[in-house]
Amino acid sequence: MARTLFEFSLADEGATGALASQIAARLLPGDTLLLEGEIGAGKSAFARGVIRARLGRMEDVPSPTFTLVQTYEDASGDIWHCDLYRLTHPDEALELGLDEAFETAICLIEWPDRLGDAAPASALTLSFVANTHAHHVTINGPDPWSERLEGLHV
Repeated sequence: MARTLFEFSLADEGATGALASQIAARLLPGDTLLLEGEIGAGKSAFARGVIRARLGRMEDVPSPTFTLVQTYEDASGDIWHCDLYRLTHPDEALELGLDEAFETAICLIEWPDRLGDAAPASALTLSFVANTHAHHVTINGPDPWSERLEGLHV
């Protein structure tokens, strides 16, 4: 059962990157992050921060809006960055091979509502909202995430 674990106000992209880096250090193969929010809410900036932190370098991280999936090789396995905005049915997500990736890779999923019921029950959900002064993120997940994310701060 998912519950709210944390809420943060992110003053700028630097704060988003700092949070992404902290979460990236706690991720394991088979972990899925569901990134919710409107266009411009900070989903892609967060995903970019996770990927760069995992890779340990300033990697070019383009939005997968048109490619649907960008993959990156991490020392512990693959990272899948998916933008499902253009999908119209959950079966299309599974055709991308996401069901296998959910088991073996770290998956960052933008527009996770397109997955329907295919999202892993163990996924961590980050809901982003932008306003004129800052971005806000609420982190929800099942209980095992609570201990893994202990000490997060921005």
